[in-house]
Amino acid sequence: MVRGLRVGCMLAAVAVTVLAVGSGCRGRARGGPGRGTSGVDPVPGAEEWDIGMGEERLDFTEAVRDQFDVVYFGLDSSGIAPAERAKVEQVADYVRRNPNVSVLIEGHCCERGSAEYNLALGERRALAVRAYLVGLGVDPDRIQTVSFGEERPAVPGAGESIYRQNRRAEFVLTY
Repeated sequence: MVRGLRVGCMLAAVAVTVLAVGSGCRGRARGGPGRGTSGVDPVPGAEEWDIGMGEERLDFTEAVRDQFDVVYFGLDSSGIAPAERAKVEQVADYVRRNPNVSVLIEGHCCERGSAEYNLALGERRALAVRAYLVGLGVDPDRIQTVSFGEERPAVPGAGESIYRQNRRAEFVLTY
């Protein structure tokens, strides 16, 4: 499942690159205050691009990550600590205000435990965040989850301070 998702993401990235290069990409970032052309509130760091395609233009906003704080978990836990809930609430508020936005929740683990166990724990973490978002009024059809287990550490290495940073859920917004 995870490998299929990775391949699909890589193929999508290649397709966008080929489209941009093959069409003589005239990409430009749009700035300025107010809402973007996609009708959603701007997220700092999100860039909208015009890609020249003859007389037609394709407007799109890239998937945005790293816009919201990472939710951290305790060792062998998928429970959202009270100190982490405000982070999820901020995402819920943004997604509710922007009906064209969907969110992918990525569940991650530190390297302790087997690969199978960590994939399952990453899934439980992502599902816990999803359940909290749904409880806050986000349409469940706008939320997807994926577990990467220990495969994508935020910080490589060993030791409790490093492991703590790798036990997390991250948000990827899509438009």
